[in-house]
Amino acid sequence: MNPRRIAIKQIAAGALLAGAAAVLTACQPGKPQFRGIDITGADYAKDFALTDFNGRPRTLQDFKGKAVVMFFGFTQCPDVCPTTMTEMAQVKQLLGPDGDKLQVLFVSIDPERDTPEVLKAYMGSFDPGFLGLYAASPDALAALAKDYKIYFKKVDGKTPTSYSMDHSAQSYIYDPQGRLRLYSRYGSDPKLVAEDIKLLLGGA
Repeated sequence: MNPRRIAIKQIAAGALLAGAAAVLTACQPGKPQFRGIDITGADYAKDFALTDFNGRPRTLQDFKGKAVVMFFGFTQCPDVCPTTMTEMAQVKQLLGPDGDKLQVLFVSIDPERDTPEVLKAYMGSFDPGFLGLYAASPDALAALAKDYKIYFKKVDGKTPTSYSMDHSAQSYIYDPQGRLRLYSRYGSDPKLVAEDIKLLLGGA
């Protein structure tokens, strides 16, 4: 047989085997089928030490028993941040009675402008139960961002005193036991996010 045909057949067979393996993995009994990216067992973003807009120190353990969605942003963000918070408010509504078991956390990457008062007003415009958090210092924020694999950078504006912030746009989702489980891309469908959170609340 032509060597080229043999090679093509081998490649095709390999592709079929890989596809079959993927199907078998996806169909493993007892394994939850999340819509977001499953990062269960990740060795980063395991906890934090921040302060909420009421001045109360917070760690992940404070929210045990709830699914937690954690997002990094800033209140003067023109698009990504308000869009994400609006979508999270929709997710909470879609959860129905379980909406109270969802805690959304917004970590400020712009503490210079995001004072506790500003954070409280901003979060309240989306949902009164959402919490705004801030780090104790710029160094603490940088260390947290590194641990959470979050990029952010101050960008000069059109005037000497104005600026904006470039930043990562993903959210992290924790289960009620405080374990990091999912990476949610910016723009994820709220219905699919709600489905994933329902699985986590159900013990997945």
